[in-house]
Amino acid sequence: SKAQSQAKTRRSKRFLQSRQPKLTEDQKSSMIIRGGNTSQTVSQALKDVYALKKPNAVLYKRKNMVRPFDDSTALEFFSKKSDCSLFLFGSHNKKRPNNLIFGRMFDFHVLDMFELGIERFVSLRDVKTDTCPEGTKPLLVFAGELFETDREHQRLRSLLTDFFCGPRVSAVRLAGLEHVLHFTALEGKIYMRSYKVLLKKSGCRTPRIQLQDMGPSFDFVMRRNHMASDDLYKTAHRQPRGVKPKKKKNISHDAFGTRLGRLHMQKQDLDKLQTRKMKGLRKRRGEQTAETAAAAAKAPRTDE
Repeated sequence: SKAQSQAKTRRSKRFLQSRQPKLTEDQKSSMIIRGGNTSQTVSQALKDVYALKKPNAVLYKRKNMVRPFDDSTALEFFSKKSDCSLFLFGSHNKKRPNNLIFGRMFDFHVLDMFELGIERFVSLRDVKTDTCPEGTKPLLVFAGELFETDREHQRLRSLLTDFFCGPRVSAVRLAGLEHVLHFTALEGKIYMRSYKVLLKKSGCRTPRIQLQDMGPSFDFVMRRNHMASDDLYKTAHRQPRGVKPKKKKNISHDAFGTRLGRLHMQKQDLDKLQTRKMKGLRKRRGEQTAETAAAAAKAPRTDE
């Protein structure tokens, strides 16, 4: 490409190649940004979310005079600079106190973002329990009818899933389920809880599951939002042809996951089927079969 031809060193060419589109994209990274005015609650909330997102996150420690809903140019510049497609912006003012904005990018432009106000917050340092190791993939649970029926809550669920899902894996072992993030939607509020999974002895092979409050915990209230149009949202979720698995013909699975295959064969003549040889099935010399008898009956008679 033109950008690669302008690269003067091999290192810069490799860097530009890593930024190019791929069939299988890399792990999504998040940028966590402080606004021009922040409270102690917002600053600590950003640090706690960064602790959950590490190592796939970048924390901007300096204040940035950005208003995402008025002008998103600065966010798009930061996204291109740090190669991050997700962002969390924290701010605080008299009109909207303790404000968090969750958002995501598509082609380095804002796709959608939701503004949530913090009504109650319990930090990681306030809960005196052990935390999960860095980079642990969380188990996401969404409770509430609004996540299934309301369009705004459906988009918010998709955004939160994108933000907190962690690395893509093909399989998860039981001992790897150490962290649970629970989101509840009720009467215009979003309740976020974080738990550590403890595997206790149960007297059988399957352990007993116990949840321990780990923090952080949030009580959010829904505020403003910016959602992409249906056409742009559909374009952002489009997958290239090389990623989609090819459908295999005549193969299906039942309710238990058993793989079933269907074979197409020509119609068989069962009269010529070779069966097991037994003395009782042998033809006798004077015995006529049904075919030989029918052929003899059809043959023309000749008078001497």
